[in-house]
Amino acid sequence: MFESGEKVFVRTVTYHTIGEIKDVENGFLHLEGASWIADSGRFHEAIGEGSLSEVEYVGEAYVNMSTIVDAFPWSHDLPTESK
Repeated sequence: MFESGEKVFVRTVTYHTIGEIKDVENGFLHLEGASWIADSGRFHEAIGEGSLSEVEYVGEAYVNMSTIVDAFPWSHDLPTESK
């Protein structure tokens, strides 16, 4: 399901994040180049065009896989700055 090197947009029960999967370890999805997405804007535009309204770049993140509601492939460049 989750493969190292893939970029994903992950929605959990409390927040959204995007990043490149480094590893899956001990029930956590380890992301590099990660950002917390405070506001994705129109969801179809976020996924289809990579357009995000509010982004907080964090670099590295661990997402508890038991909190994941759904995930989408991210085919766009990852944000490297907050906006």
